[in-house]
Amino acid sequence: MALSHVTSGQPVLVQPLGPRLRDAKTSALFKSQDLELIHLVLLKGKSLPPHKVAGEITVHCLEGRLEVSVDGHSQVLAPGQLLFLQRNVLHGVTALEDASGLVTIALRPGP
Repeated sequence: MALSHVTSGQPVLVQPLGPRLRDAKTSALFKSQDLELIHLVLLKGKSLPPHKVAGEITVHCLEGRLEVSVDGHSQVLAPGQLLFLQRNVLHGVTALEDASGLVTIALRPGP
């Protein structure tokens, strides 16, 4: 079951899923005019193909390991690590093991 979008001022629990990870799905926690927050779940070997986003992005690995390709170079994120991406950067994400993360997207691109 996907998480409902949270409302302004409503706390939301974001932590490693542990044994629930294999049955979890990626879900949008909230989306406003300026910002989107996604709880990303990728099982080992699954990926988000290379793509670009008009706004800036952060990818925060909560559990497992995520390989993030940025303009043809790859970096591995371990739990607790966060990666910032400028707008319009070609990037993709692959789970090296069952993993979850928190993705933040600025929806209004800068000048």
